[in-house]
Amino acid sequence: MIKFNEKNKTFRLDTPSSTYCITVADKGYISHSYYGPKIGQDDVSYLTRQFEYFMSKGEVFREKLSLLDFLPQEMPTDGMGDFRESALAVSSDKGNNGIELMYKDYKIFDGAKTLPGLPSVFGDKAETLEIICQDTVLQTQVHLIYTVFEDLDAIIRSTRIVNQGQNPIYIKKALSAAFDIDSEDFDVITLHGSWARERHIDRHPLHMGKQGVVSNRGETSHQEHPFIALVDHNTDENSGKVYAMNFIYSGNFVADVQKSQFDSVRLVMGINPENFCWKLKAGQTFDTPQAVLVFSDKGLNGMSHTFHDLYRDHLIRSPYKNKMRPILINNWEATYFDFNTEKLLDIAREASKDGIEMLVMDDGWFGKRNSDNNSLGDWFVNEEKLKGGLKYLVQEVNKLGMKFGIWFEPEMISPDSDLYRAHPDWAIQIPGRVPGMSRQQLVLDITRKEVEDYAYGCVSKILHSANIEYVKWDMNRQLSDIGSLSLPADQIGEFYHRYVLALYRMQERLVSEFPNLLLENCSGGGARFDPGMFYFSPQIWCSDDTDAFERLSIQEGTALIYPLSTMGAHVSVCPNHACGRVTPFKTRGYVALSGTFGYELDITKLNQEERSLIPHQVELYKKYSDLVRNGDYWRIASYSQNKEYDCWMSLSKDKSKALVTFVQVLNHPNYKTRFIKIHGLDENKKYRISFPDENQEDWPSIEMSGLTIKNAGIPVKRESGDFQAKLIYIEAL
Repeated sequence: MIKFNEKNKTFRLDTPSSTYCITVADKGYISHSYYGPKIGQDDVSYLTRQFEYFMSKGEVFREKLSLLDFLPQEMPTDGMGDFRESALAVSSDKGNNGIELMYKDYKIFDGAKTLPGLPSVFGDKAETLEIICQDTVLQTQVHLIYTVFEDLDAIIRSTRIVNQGQNPIYIKKALSAAFDIDSEDFDVITLHGSWARERHIDRHPLHMGKQGVVSNRGETSHQEHPFIALVDHNTDENSGKVYAMNFIYSGNFVADVQKSQFDSVRLVMGINPENFCWKLKAGQTFDTPQAVLVFSDKGLNGMSHTFHDLYRDHLIRSPYKNKMRPILINNWEATYFDFNTEKLLDIAREASKDGIEMLVMDDGWFGKRNSDNNSLGDWFVNEEKLKGGLKYLVQEVNKLGMKFGIWFEPEMISPDSDLYRAHPDWAIQIPGRVPGMSRQQLVLDITRKEVEDYAYGCVSKILHSANIEYVKWDMNRQLSDIGSLSLPADQIGEFYHRYVLALYRMQERLVSEFPNLLLENCSGGGARFDPGMFYFSPQIWCSDDTDAFERLSIQEGTALIYPLSTMGAHVSVCPNHACGRVTPFKTRGYVALSGTFGYELDITKLNQEERSLIPHQVELYKKYSDLVRNGDYWRIASYSQNKEYDCWMSLSKDKSKALVTFVQVLNHPNYKTRFIKIHGLDENKKYRISFPDENQEDWPSIEMSGLTIKNAGIPVKRESGDFQAKLIYIEAL
């Protein structure tokens, strides 16, 4: 998978369908020579074009700046003559800006490299390349780290910076990955949104200059996402080239693409350098989080399959990752803060009758919490609400044959809380300024060990007090007013990254102390839906918007990168609490089926028609869960493009069975039957196609080959009304 040619000084990284080449250029610069479809065992160092620039034999060469401003580089640095987007910027303790990396050595070893304190990919059948560079003036080494798995078209990159000098250096920018390619007719794909409409796909032509996505909110955010892709203009779901990057990190990020004066294109990804500066003392090291590079020449579906398999097999560690998740019912939209023990037990009793397997008690169970303006940080049970205490409630739920789960927001503190009155300095704040609030709450400075220990200790104590088998870990606001009472002035720029490292420590403690716990991360919905969280939780709450129509775009954008098994998806009531829309209960169930599946409602208030559908939805989930969780996701049609219908498929790895979900979003008069063309099946196999949830007289089974299904399509009759949905089951004969 990884080879080094001593003669032409080129490293070659091969995946099943792609090749990535790195050349040690003249003078020792680490240049990027090729990334794309697999190529022959040839010398491709000429692709760097360094021969176009005359270089004198002396120590200083005539066209150094011209060379550096054009040379495709693996880790472009700031201040030395490459005026394009840099990936590394360092200043000395004297304030001089500039770092120049020259090749020194390399190592190739089996397996993946674990990064201290950071989520890291793992697994067998992998090789790792470590290219060691140095700046002799700063007495600093920079290690460029690449991991390749033999069965995946992915390259995982990170950077390690080592201060070998006697004086501190200041890292002002430390991105995880960069590479340059020649410009083609590319489009840029990114994911954008807001609260309750996260990760909508945006696609536009690449233009001159810089474009990309960024977060400076202390988390990955609702608004933008740590993903960027370059695709050919004609790339669609099943064909065309894709160059994609995703970031295994849960804090501030930047992902940029820049088209230069020479029509070359540079992609970079890493920690957002805004408000970032890391003081690296003598002998210390700094590791950047891992970035994932994926190449596909089989369109967006090919890219999705690589990301999904990488995260399922080599990042998620939870014992639940290959298990059917319990079907839960959450009381948030059912009761908000207005509940007591008996109300929760009423919901549990009715839910247990219909096969629902877990009750989750959301916000409002602690302190004096009857609204969202108090008590965060006071993690003791409000026994005025929960008569008999938490243990009694959990025991009664367990007697019904159900599991019990609970909601926490451990990183937050309310000004109206016993904790704040005792420790006002524990809230993040700038001395002398009144801190801004969001949702009437502040954020705990968990970078301080005593604060981290308190917050984690509260969670641990509650979990030990009763048989709690699931935790929803929430975070309902972004970080602002960044100040620290524990960091010196020249290290305040470390705060955002230290916060993420503290979060990772807390969650590592949680999954270590409670190894059988099902953890679901959340941040006001989907603001922390990122690969870093997968290392601790096998699923993340996808969005606070559970409306089936809104979820089409949210789940399409999410599934572009992430497995369906990671997407928290629930059936809720109508009119929907987020947008007021009314959709059929059946359609809500089908959309949630392509996720972890559960309910977000008061089951005691459902009408009989809707209530009667729940046992059947539970049955469908159990029947198709393995296929949805482990199969390959194929996007068949997108409502965002055709404005009429949405369609996607989960296909088993052996292509023997598939579940297709079809949603007729908008109906129009005088339209006929649609023919849904489905890629991915074995073209030489014969399949039986059925509509398992429909009247068999109206929707009889049919048989046809995979080739016919691909090129002619499956007939799906148009139905009256909007938001009508169908399940289509395909099984090889």
